[in-house]
Amino acid sequence: MAEKTQQAYPSAPANHGYQRSDAESLENADELKRKKKIKLAIYITIFVVFQIIVITTMSLTVMKVKTPRFRLGNINVQSFESVQATPSFDTKFTTQIKIKNSANWGSYKFNAANITFQYQGATLAVIDVAKGKAGWLSTIKRNAEVSLNSTALTNSNLGSDLSSGVLTLNSIGRLNGKVAIMFIMKKKKAANMNCTISFNVAAKTLKSLQCK
Repeated sequence: MAEKTQQAYPSAPANHGYQRSDAESLENADELKRKKKIKLAIYITIFVVFQIIVITTMSLTVMKVKTPRFRLGNINVQSFESVQATPSFDTKFTTQIKIKNSANWGSYKFNAANITFQYQGATLAVIDVAKGKAGWLSTIKRNAEVSLNSTALTNSNLGSDLSSGVLTLNSIGRLNGKVAIMFIMKKKKAANMNCTISFNVAAKTLKSLQCK
């Protein structure tokens, strides 16, 4: 009888690989959580810094309120008559009343006011300025007709001024109002007018207009 041949198969090698313990798994999970917290802290810090930059920029530009300007402009002399011997003068001209709010990121709402025209402190005429609103970053212009004469003047240097060839008058006024920024902040602002108007007596024209 033939002998049965038995084949010997090598046994599987022993697994000497590294087995991850539960303690190490927990340690890795904690490390991942720590990294996520660090990233979150970085994102929050970046966001806070960005907000500070935005708020600072707005405070220095958009939220900064400047005083509007109240001026005369574009004087067009219609008539100018003067008599040195008397002395006296009579003039009519058109002009523009300008409320300049071009430096503010908010509208300027102002109350009714007036403009007084003077010669050496003596009042010659007063014109009214109706209440209104100048939009943000804008200027409004209103046309006005002005008639001035020397009837109310007494004991003045008018004769000397007429003989010098230059008649100098002044216009003063004050606007009271509020600048509204983004509908959340209102700040009171008063705009003052102080203009010097010089006429060329011989030429019967405007010589200069200067406003402070």
